[in-house]
Amino acid sequence: MTEENYNYRTSQTLLRNQFPGKGKLKIPIIPKFQESPGDFDDLLLIGFDKTHLEDQNHLDRMVHFFLYDYRFERVWKNPDNDIEKLSRYRAVLSPDFSLYLEMAPVMQLYNVFRNRWCGAYWASKGLRVIPTVNWGDESTFDFCFEGIEKGSVVAVSTYMVSEHDNRCDQKEWFMAGYNEMLRRIEPEKIICYNTPFPEMQGNIIDVDYERSSWRYMNYERSFHREDLDAFKIGSSSSGNRDTIEPYLTGKGGGSAYGGGWKPSPNKPDDQRFLGEPGEIKTTYKNGYRVDTKIGSDGRAALERHYTDHKQPWAHTNPHDHLINWDNPAGFPDPQPPINYPGGAPEFKSFERRFYMKNTIVPSNSLEQNRFTTISDFQTCMRWHGEVEFLWNGVHYSITHRNGRIYISHSGIQETERSFATSGDILAYDVGSCQLRDIITKVTVVFRSV
Repeated sequence: MTEENYNYRTSQTLLRNQFPGKGKLKIPIIPKFQESPGDFDDLLLIGFDKTHLEDQNHLDRMVHFFLYDYRFERVWKNPDNDIEKLSRYRAVLSPDFSLYLEMAPVMQLYNVFRNRWCGAYWASKGLRVIPTVNWGDESTFDFCFEGIEKGSVVAVSTYMVSEHDNRCDQKEWFMAGYNEMLRRIEPEKIICYNTPFPEMQGNIIDVDYERSSWRYMNYERSFHREDLDAFKIGSSSSGNRDTIEPYLTGKGGGSAYGGGWKPSPNKPDDQRFLGEPGEIKTTYKNGYRVDTKIGSDGRAALERHYTDHKQPWAHTNPHDHLINWDNPAGFPDPQPPINYPGGAPEFKSFERRFYMKNTIVPSNSLEQNRFTTISDFQTCMRWHGEVEFLWNGVHYSITHRNGRIYISHSGIQETERSFATSGDILAYDVGSCQLRDIITKVTVVFRSV
């Protein structure tokens, strides 16, 4: 055996056994947080992906890992690399490796181990560490609370299990694990990132999600390309800029697909996707007529757009879209356009045995159509939304064909470009900038999702 092989097989990078823990699983124990005066006064958090050695403005925050796992895998693979940086902040929450309900149980157990090991390791290096707690279904309760001493301060997040972005809340799942956590750990304090559910008991420290976001951060330098590309979504790159919103998307527990879909109260025309069997709902979107046929299960089955979306080479006027609901997230997912070069057939109610009813659905205002975040735009693209928007006097159209996303100056086929993902299309050049820079500022005159 070579010395190199021996050193590897006996290294902590492989064994991770210097914190033996309790019980048969030997999950490492994160020591209790020793509170100092003012630790929880007007507390704000900062995402690990926004920390850096030159930061002088946010050192009074605690570092959180309520992010997608790939953004902080480095703290497990190379645990020493970020110690100097993390030690500068008020405290660090242990990394929130996912325990999604759909995960294989062995992966859930592995991620609990990684959470506690990193926390115990950082504590051994002098960092002030608060354990982050997450859980799956009841089958995880025998291990997901291990490695945390009774009476500890702990951290949880309600962001991804709260109702937002057309998703139902996952309160029932969350509260089952939360109440079990209270019983097993009896935490002294509970840091809650995002608004707590009213049913949550305990000494809760409510951390404002919005005020902890990048919008309320003051950087003395802009982020460089290498900083941003470490956290990017998709394969697109970015030039230097002060805002890192394209790279920020929250992560949490519950289902990996999020809560089921529900109509948004802020978007009236979402109501067209649900109704009585056989009903046809009509919406007028910026002058375009959209007819939505409700299927036998009370959900939209087919939709007709009386427009070519200013892309006559790709759409007839009218054209249809089948609405697919057979996806784990339960979202209405319009399929590729069905074109009728010889003229469209009559748009009939779903089967004759159902009573036919026509309903006018209010359309969204321009403000309600606006993409409030880049994540909002990417969700629209993920569910094959067709979009028309105005920017600097130019009309743009976005559609989907052949598994790709197409964007063009409206009515000008030679300007059309195609992209594989919602992350890629954000790099599309819009004048002197990229789509990611302006998508939350454009006037959206039509969006189907």
